[in-house]
Amino acid sequence: MKKRPVWRRLLRWLGLGLLGCIAASLVAVLVFRFVPVPVSALMIQRRVQSLGRDKPYHPRHAWVPLEDIAPAMGVAVIAAEDQNFPDHFGFDWKAIEKAVAHNEHSRRKRGASTVSQQTAKNLFLWESRSWVRKGFEVYFTLLLEAGWSKRRILEVYLNIVEFGDGIYGVEAAAQKFFGKHAKSLSSSEAALLAAVLPSPLRYRADAPSAYVRGRQEWILNQMRMLGGTQVVKALG
Repeated sequence: MKKRPVWRRLLRWLGLGLLGCIAASLVAVLVFRFVPVPVSALMIQRRVQSLGRDKPYHPRHAWVPLEDIAPAMGVAVIAAEDQNFPDHFGFDWKAIEKAVAHNEHSRRKRGASTVSQQTAKNLFLWESRSWVRKGFEVYFTLLLEAGWSKRRILEVYLNIVEFGDGIYGVEAAAQKFFGKHAKSLSSSEAALLAAVLPSPLRYRADAPSAYVRGRQEWILNQMRMLGGTQVVKALG
């Protein structure tokens, strides 16, 4: 019997590996459609990065269902990060076009990642600006949009997003910064938490700079313009 060339065997194993990865990703998306997320890829990456630090690292994370998060918090992140979240299928093409045009003429770069993209990235991927990572982000974003409801995407996002050094999810953030549960957050507190999201390791909710305070006020205005908590209540 004639032996197959090495390159054909390699292609076969690569194909099987690719199918295995696709199957694993589909299972993970299906499972996390119903099961609370215990840990995200970003949390794992931060833990690994903390191994070389002198400062002790004590991460905080507590899962709570969307019903136990103040609706104002959902509105705040939509107003701050992705105002077309209820209507798009993972990508806001108008925001992307605006960001590209802005970045061509400004040193201060503007992103256009949607809540869906950020959920996919934080949950499954590593921090990087490479095209490979971006490709995986597109793949997982489409999976989330196809397999989850908008309410579930927002719920997972609010439970895993980074609000500060070792602070993951709105419940941990509410307890850390305001001494209360996420269900009791006011609109002002929700807007302040959302204001640090562009760079949670640089901006602080417990010691807000003038920029963060200004962004908080802008977010509050946008929340009112979007119709307040009705935005979250109307999500499918």
